Amino acid sequence: MIGTDTISEIVKKYDVKDIHLAVLGSHSALEIMDGAKDEGLRTVCVCQKGRELPYLRFKRLADEIILVDKFSDLVFKENQDKLRENNAIMVPHRAFTAYLGYDSIENELLLPILGNRNLFRAEERNYEKNQYFLLEQAQIAHPKIYKNYSDINGLAIVKIQEASRKLERAFFVVSSVQDYLEKSQNKIKEKVITNEDLESSVIEEFVVGTYFNFNFFSSPLTPETEFLGIERRLQTNLNDLNAIPARQQLEFDIEVRHIEIGHTPASIRESMLQKIFELGDKFSETVRKVYPPGIIGPFSLQSIVTPELEIVVYDVSLRVPGNPIMATTSPYTKYSYGQTFGIGRRIAMEVNKALSEYKLFTIVT
Repeated sequence: MIGTDTISEIVKKYDVKDIHLAVLGSHSALEIMDGAKDEGLRTVCVCQKGRELPYLRFKRLADEIILVDKFSDLVFKENQDKLRENNAIMVPHRAFTAYLGYDSIENELLLPILGNRNLFRAEERNYEKNQYFLLEQAQIAHPKIYKNYSDINGLAIVKIQEASRKLERAFFVVSSVQDYLEKSQNKIKEKVITNEDLESSVIEEFVVGTYFNFNFFSSPLTPETEFLGIERRLQTNLNDLNAIPARQQLEFDIEVRHIEIGHTPASIRESMLQKIFELGDKFSETVRKVYPPGIIGPFSLQSIVTPELEIVVYDVSLRVPGNPIMATTSPYTKYSYGQTFGIGRRIAMEVNKALSEYKLFTIVT
């Protein structure tokens, strides 16, 4: 496992006047590079061949593009050497962890990562000290988990990844044991999921309420956890299937697919902000104890606010969550900083602050 001492030695050799933020060309790369540009930092985008067009067209964003056959080729020596020559700091997002894999990130990637590289694996629900463990340690409510499908006694959601596209979700909602058996077997026959993945899937109680993604930033350079803002996800084909009148929905049989395709802005009533600040504080404090040095950078607590105004967290993002809409719509960053911006710019601000205080080694692992 790559330790902080190894990364610190790499960072010591960097030219601090020519730091580049590096991203894989997927997920939230545009958001990250845009924030870097707003703060005067240079950027490198590692693109998979055939997927580079957006990063070529938005000419302002990428100072350099490295083309690879597969995203996982980032770990090849020549690519790592090139990034170190560029004094690059990797900014992790979902595609980064999905395509490289946790083993490669923890053991092969000799590049400084803005974040805690040993924490990313905790997002996986079948890992020992996973997000559920962290939520429970922080005394934060999460949906009830059914240990076996035979325990299902109401509306539930089966959380599983697609068989062919590990970045995509194949979640499905069930109402009973029989409904679970029928839907799961149909999805296996259609090769949407595998039997192996089904066995390791998680079945959660379906909590009724309003969905909010609460986005935070945890910094070793500042004492408190920052609340950056809220967005909501658009999913195919859930949105806008629910806009069709119920009578028409019953006339055709369409399986709802929880594949995230976009984002919409959101705010929340002011009286709830106390709970949200406490939520972020409790979670970041717990992670600091379980996975020292804790969260470095952005994280998201994807939550449901129930009719009783209680917050239930149903998913956790322990890296850049990907929500570009927040860069132009969050009032909460304006309350703190006097200007509206998103996670990409907050990351770049963190890097510049660390550089000015000679503490770059504290924000990378």
